[in-house]
Amino acid sequence: MTAVFATQIELDVRGVAWIGGTKVKVTEVVLDKIANGWSPEEIHFQHPHLSLAQIYAALTYYYENQSHLDEQIRHGLEESGKVASQFSDADLRSKLSNLKRPH
Repeated sequence: MTAVFATQIELDVRGVAWIGGTKVKVTEVVLDKIANGWSPEEIHFQHPHLSLAQIYAALTYYYENQSHLDEQIRHGLEESGKVASQFSDADLRSKLSNLKRPH
């Protein structure tokens, strides 16, 4: 008997890994696990449109390609920081920074 498994992970033209048939990047699932400490079951609870099989596939893909995906995550965080600083209000940032300083 031969078992056939559907591919759970798809790579786009930029090499970004997505959970097949969804609009969810593998790195999004990974960040839920790392940043929030969520188990696969908690990720499923928070994102019921993802099956446990899809979540485990994403985590498996991550662990098999960890250094590459960690670099994608780092790059994404750097880019979002740049965008946030470009579009945020400098006066507001200054006021918030002053609130954090001891008087």
